[in-house]
Amino acid sequence: MENNTPLLNLRNIEPGDYDELAALMDLVFYDVGGAWPRMTIMDLIHQFPEGQICIEDSGKIVGAALTIKVDYNRLSLSHTYADIVNEQNVIQNQASGDAMYGLDVFVHPDYRGLRLGRRLYEARKEVCRNQNFKAILAGGRIPGYHAVANKLSVLEYIEKVKRREIHDPILSFQLSNGFDVKRIMKNYLPEDDKSCGYATLLEWDNVFYEEEVPLLESEKSLVRLGIVQWQMRPMLSLEDLMDQAEFFVTSLSNYQADFVLFPEFFNAPLMGLKTGLNSVEAIRFLSEFTEDIKQRFSQMAVTHNTNIIAGSLPILENDRLYNVSYLLHRDGCIDEQYKIHITPHEQRDWVIDGGEKIKVFNTDAGRIGILICYDVEFPELGRMMAEQGMQILFVPFWTDTKNGYLRVRLCAQARAIENECYVAIGGSVGNLPRVDNVDIQYAQSAVFSPSDIYFPHDATITEASPNTEMIIFADVDLDKLKYLNKAGSVTNLRHRRMDLYGPLNRSK
Repeated sequence: MENNTPLLNLRNIEPGDYDELAALMDLVFYDVGGAWPRMTIMDLIHQFPEGQICIEDSGKIVGAALTIKVDYNRLSLSHTYADIVNEQNVIQNQASGDAMYGLDVFVHPDYRGLRLGRRLYEARKEVCRNQNFKAILAGGRIPGYHAVANKLSVLEYIEKVKRREIHDPILSFQLSNGFDVKRIMKNYLPEDDKSCGYATLLEWDNVFYEEEVPLLESEKSLVRLGIVQWQMRPMLSLEDLMDQAEFFVTSLSNYQADFVLFPEFFNAPLMGLKTGLNSVEAIRFLSEFTEDIKQRFSQMAVTHNTNIIAGSLPILENDRLYNVSYLLHRDGCIDEQYKIHITPHEQRDWVIDGGEKIKVFNTDAGRIGILICYDVEFPELGRMMAEQGMQILFVPFWTDTKNGYLRVRLCAQARAIENECYVAIGGSVGNLPRVDNVDIQYAQSAVFSPSDIYFPHDATITEASPNTEMIIFADVDLDKLKYLNKAGSVTNLRHRRMDLYGPLNRSK
C-alpha cells in the first residue's frame, strides 16, 4: 500500500544543498528577487552553521530558515534590509553578536498547512536558548497591506492584524509564534510593493538569557556627573578656599559621582588677600596659588575616588599668563587644557594669552573634553574633539550677566547636538566687592544631551536653580551615544559634507 505521509527530517543546511535551496527560494520569493547567490548561502553556513535550518521530506528540502548573529542594541533600533544584506548580497553577520536575526523562513507551497513554518521557528528558538542569545529579531514584511493602503494607515493595519480583524500571511503567523511588534520600519525593503515598503521589527525574548557580567567592567556605560555651582565669597586664606572645595567634593563623592566640575576662576576670592594691586598684579598674584591648588585637588581625587575638573586657574609661564583647566584623575594622573580663545576683558584687564592645543582625555568613565567658557562659543573646537571620540564635554564658565550666560548655555547645547555628546556646564554666583574687576556673577549650571528620542524631550538632563549655591547630579548613558550615531533621527557626525569643508586641522 502506498504511503503518502511525509517523512520529515529537521537538520542544518549543508553546502551541497544550494541548488535545491535556490530552486525553493525562486519559487517562494519570485516577487522580491528570488534566490540568493551561492556565495551568500555559503557565507551563512560558514559563519553561523547552527542558524541555517531546513526540513526535508524523504530527502527533498521543503522548508528552510536562515539566520545571522547581530548586536541587539543596534538591530533593535530602526533599520533597513540593506543593513542586514548589502547591495552585493553580503550578509552582515556579527561573530560576537548577542542576538539572532531571522532572515527568511520559507516553505514549499505544496506543504503549507502542515505547520512546517512553526517547526522552523521552534528550532530557531531552541538555538537561541541553547547558545544563550538575548533574543530573536526579525524584519517582517506585511504583504497584505497594499490591498487596503488607500483606506488604512500602516499602524491601523497592524492593529487590525493584531486584533485578527485582518489576516496577513506573514505578520499573523509571526504574532502567533510569540513575536511582538516593536516598531514600524519605513523603506525597509523599497521594492516590496505588496508591503508598500514597510516592515515590522519583531522580537522574541529569550527568558532564559543569562548576561555575562565581568567583575570589573573594562568600559563604563552609565556615568554620574556632579557639578558645583560655586558661591563667590570673601576668603581669609587658601585653607578657607580648599576647605569649601573639599566640602563639595566630599558631598558629590558620597553620591558616587564619577566627575566633579568646578567653575572657571572659582579661586578668584584669593585675589582679595592682598590689597593695593591693580588688575594685572592681582591676577598674577592669584597664579601663585595654582600649583598648590592643583596638588591638593589631585590628592582629593584619589582620596574621594572621583575625577575632578578644577574649573580653571591662572598659570604664569615664561612671564606669560594663561587660563588653564586641570583634570585630576582618581588614579593620581593630571591632565590640562588651556583656554584657547581669550575674551576682550581677559586681554584688556588681565593680559592673558590663549593656548594652542585641543585635547581629548581618556578616563575610567569615558573620553572627555574641556572647553573653558568662551571656547564653547567656537564650534570648530567641539568638532575637533568629536573627531577624536569625545563623549562628554565639560565647560567651566564665569559670566556676569544673563545674556553672557545664555551665550554659553545656547552654544553648549549646540555642541551637544552637532557633536552627539553630553555637555556639562558649571558656573559661579554671588559677588566679590573687595576684588577689582570681578563683577557680580550669574549662573545656572546644567547638563545637556543631544536632541533625539533616546534623550529628554528638551535635551536638558538637569539644571540648577539660577544664582543659588548648590550641587547637581546627572547620570549619562554613553551607550545611547552609540545608538544615536548609528540610528538617530538625524546623524550629524555621519552626515557631514566632507567634500565641501573637509576635516578640521588636528595637527597641533
